[in-house]
This record gives sequence, C-alpha cells and structure tokens, in this order.
Amino acid sequence: MQSAEGKLARSCVLQALRCYSTAVQDMEQTVMLPSLLREVLCEEDPDQAAADEDLYECYLRLKDIRAVVESGLVLVDDHRVKAHQALDRTLEPLLEAEPEAVFHFHLKGLLSVIGNLTKKSQAVTAKYLDIVGLTN
Repeated sequence: MQSAEGKLARSCVLQALRCYSTAVQDMEQTVMLPSLLREVLCEEDPDQAAADEDLYECYLRLKDIRAVVESGLVLVDDHRVKAHQALDRTLEPLLEAEPEAVFHFHLKGLLSVIGNLTKKSQAVTAKYLDIVGLTN
C-alpha cells in the first residue's frame, strides 16, 4: 500500500510531466518553420552551459527530451555519458545518505528540471510567435 506522501509525489511528478509534454506539443504545433529559429540565441543566464545554443537546437533538444520522457527509452550519447559520469562522482556522498533523503533530493531536482524545461518550451513558442509577428 502506498503512503499518502508517495501518492502525492507521484501525482506531482505526473502533473509536471503532463505540463511539459503539453508545452512541447504546443511548441511543435506553433512552430511551423523551425528553421526560423536558427541563429536566434536563447535568452538565458550567461552562466548556463547552453548559453551559446540557438533556439533551433533548443527546439530539437526539447522534442528529444519529450520523446525520452514519453517512451522511457534513454538514448546513449558518448559525449553526454562522460558528463554524466563526472556528475555521478560528485553525487557519490549522497548515495550514502538515507534512502528517503535521496528520494526527496532527486524528486526536488526532477521537478525543478521539468519545470525549467516547460518554461523553456513556452519561451521558444513565444519567441517564434514574436519572430513571425503573431504576438500582441
């Protein structure tokens, strides 16, 4: 039997994933000419790693992530594997913590990432509408 906290966490994650999937679907339906997003830089914090990424690359990445979220199949990319291995080494002390603390840490991180991806999808959609002159 699941605890109330477990049901709430699952509901919260499912809702966040639905919001993300809907935002990407909205983006795909709105962006009829993705090539218009080429060479339009993302308006992100300069501290973020993807600051040099254009909106076209961002558009493709958001669609790829949605495909992974919906299918559950994780594609292996050698370049990203090395980055993940470095991240795993920095998180090793966390693995020695209580399982409940690890769960809450990852749940909070997952919800944060999904929220950021949802906002990014909405931003790409808004920028595309701005480019084609369909905003207010």
